[in-house]
Amino acid sequence: MVFPHLPDSPITALDAEEWSALGGSPLAIVDLQERDAQSVARRLTHQTQAIVLGVDRVGECPSIDEEAFDCLLTSRQSAVRPWVSIAAERIDKALETLQRMVDAAPVAGSVLIRVLRINARLDLRDALDVESLAFSTLLAGSAFAQWRDRQARTDPASQPQGPLVSYARNADQVTLTLTHQASRKAMSAAMRDALFEALAAVCDDPSRPGLILRGEGRCFSVGGELAEFGTATDLAMAHAIRTARSCVRLLADLEDRAEVFLHGACIGSGLEIPAAAARRIAAPRTLFQLPELSMGLIPGAGGTVSVPRAIGRHRTAWMVLSGQRISAATALEWGLVHEISKQ
Repeated sequence: MVFPHLPDSPITALDAEEWSALGGSPLAIVDLQERDAQSVARRLTHQTQAIVLGVDRVGECPSIDEEAFDCLLTSRQSAVRPWVSIAAERIDKALETLQRMVDAAPVAGSVLIRVLRINARLDLRDALDVESLAFSTLLAGSAFAQWRDRQARTDPASQPQGPLVSYARNADQVTLTLTHQASRKAMSAAMRDALFEALAAVCDDPSRPGLILRGEGRCFSVGGELAEFGTATDLAMAHAIRTARSCVRLLADLEDRAEVFLHGACIGSGLEIPAAAARRIAAPRTLFQLPELSMGLIPGAGGTVSVPRAIGRHRTAWMVLSGQRISAATALEWGLVHEISKQ
């Protein structure tokens, strides 16, 4: 793969557009074996809207200024945070995937990186506001419109007769269970509201019970109800609802009282929400994915806040920019989950 041209001198204000969505693609790939790699990365980070990706092909994991990079790939196996380990023979393919994903949604890719950088410096509530504002903006973007045009028009799964979230209490422990198996617990507006209300009841309970959150059936949740995406006509009100009814905020407020059990597919909001729990346990074959960039979006259920607080912004950027699934074993290694159950 041919690396893009990188600046070897100070970047002028007009030249900076080359590494932005205005220039076609904001992805800048920096070979960390090059002598001036870090100074180049710093210039790009501070002077442009580039997505700065550092690549360590030889597996050295050199000492670097992490703040100068948005994602870091290495051929070293089981590399520590913030590195993402990729087998040497697969690095070029991984870079091609990233380039293709960013080229298809350059604005969303650039916004993602800016949001991750900003949110790393904010408290949780302010960070959720930043994410939601960015998400509402991208809902009006051309990449999302193109994604919607490609989708077959489908109706949301029919609502079940019973509750979307079941509530059970045993002594000082509350168990909340996502129950809509027909939709594979898709996080529709109704499901989100039901979960928010159940979490609010636990948060407001003066007896301070512990919480267990799980999903019944074959998976925890496949994420947002796709048939609902783009149906909001008032994006400002959508932002107000999204932040007022944030399940991530309530799970974080519960602190060490909250525990989640994950299994099957945990996709999009089906990962973003449980990532906010203090204790996360996964079944052996659980898979995790943040596919929003392929829709011209960024995570919008709190994922740019909850997931980086678990695995760091560099690995979060990799998950979103690549759209790749990670296994339970990788999730454990990265800290996305704390334990893999025996069944």
